[in-house]
Amino acid sequence: MAQTWIDLVRGPIGTAAVREFVGGDSALGGIVVFEGVTRSENDPQHGALRRLEYEAYESMARRQLEQLAVEAADRFGAGRTAIVHRLGPVQPGETSVIIAVACGHRAEAFDACRWLIDALKKDVPIWKKDVFEDGTVRWVEPQIAD
Repeated sequence: MAQTWIDLVRGPIGTAAVREFVGGDSALGGIVVFEGVTRSENDPQHGALRRLEYEAYESMARRQLEQLAVEAADRFGAGRTAIVHRLGPVQPGETSVIIAVACGHRAEAFDACRWLIDALKKDVPIWKKDVFEDGTVRWVEPQIAD
């Protein structure tokens, strides 16, 4: 039976614990980790990006993330899946989301991880906004292939 770790957190994500969670099963030879980190950006009109702010419809987001993990197990043979997303303010250089997948082989693990982040951005009710140094706030539309 597949093991999953789904969480929405306020504050730093324990990335080492996520990696440890998906490791350790000798039957799962492919492990892929995607870590989304807030980029430093400069907007010509508004200046430097100070932070991102994430909001979510938490109960629905958790249910959908759990369903994505189940689907990753069915579609790609993921034996262990972790999806941890941060809520609230996230400074440049900090992790916003981590997805880790362990499958029998590397190809399936890469495919599962890519599919999970794309499905999360497309379907899960988590929203982000940019906050710039001049005080401008801008909601961000999800970009599947960014």
